[in-house]
Amino acid sequence: MAGEDAKAWWLFHVDLDQFLAAVEIRRRPELAGKAVVVGGDGDPTRPRQVVATATYEARALGVHSGMPLRAALRKAPDAVFLPSDHPTYEAASAEVMAVLRSFGHPVEVWGWDEAFVGAETDDPHTLADAIRARVREETGLTCAVGIGDTKERAKMATSFGKPGGVFRLDRDTWWQVMGERPVADLWGIGTKTAARLAEHGIVTVADLGHADADALAAWFGPTIGPGLRRLARGGASRTVTTEPWVRRSVSKQVTYPTDLTSREEITTAVLALLDDVHALLLAEGRVATHVAVTVRTASFWTRTRAAKLPEPTTDLAALRERAEVALARFEIERPVRLLGVRLDLAEPSPGAATVAG
Repeated sequence: MAGEDAKAWWLFHVDLDQFLAAVEIRRRPELAGKAVVVGGDGDPTRPRQVVATATYEARALGVHSGMPLRAALRKAPDAVFLPSDHPTYEAASAEVMAVLRSFGHPVEVWGWDEAFVGAETDDPHTLADAIRARVREETGLTCAVGIGDTKERAKMATSFGKPGGVFRLDRDTWWQVMGERPVADLWGIGTKTAARLAEHGIVTVADLGHADADALAAWFGPTIGPGLRRLARGGASRTVTTEPWVRRSVSKQVTYPTDLTSREEITTAVLALLDDVHALLLAEGRVATHVAVTVRTASFWTRTRAAKLPEPTTDLAALRERAEVALARFEIERPVRLLGVRLDLAEPSPGAATVAG
């Protein structure tokens, strides 16, 4: 095996275990081993709040991300419910990313709790184990590491390694491990796409990997169709972009305890959200290019409308004017249960680098 791996370029997908909950347990060690649910303001009796994450103990009781907190309370009445604390999670994530960069290999951050590391090594398992050990030693957090000869294989390998383990998928093991699995097990294929593929007799990863590329292009389009086939064969991405993770937008959404019914109170609520998001913009030290407003009615009809700023800015008056323009593009005929405001950010100064195997 060492001979096969000599001088090979490997991708490592690092995925932190139950990240938000793990950060909470790190500062409250007495919660270790308990069912912990993080989300909203931490009060599961209040309506319209959802689970951000849960410990494995809570997941075993049926709690999962996106579930209403009230439903989580019914499934896990003895769980500890905690409010989300974004600044703390961002700081913990920065600690982990600093540890990954300390290995001297290129790191591509994908969010708070995951990143890719690219490295030329003849012993990928030893490096993966070293990453896991150093993350745990220096941050107190655990992670799984997926090893692959493409990003796609590394990403999917992680699901076999969680929690806290290492798994490898490469061209030699791909079909053995993935071939008979359903297409929905592939990273990036959801239930709707899986259902459309099934209509054409494509059920397993092997079915998709050996499907006719022209037929897939006819069914899904000239880009998506062949892309699905490439994904089923393990993907082809091997490039690591070494820029730090940079926000593309700042946003805030609120689900209201009581539906909003008048245009005046909806406008007031949007502008209040904008004030909060403006503070996030200033904290980022960036400028905004677009203002977007999201509206969800009581019937769960959800749409987003955006308005472009005449020029990138942090000026609150200009942002408010564009928010009202975006809101005016809605014909709101039903009570509103959720509103959101997003500011798209101008690209930061150039300076990123890419490394490919």
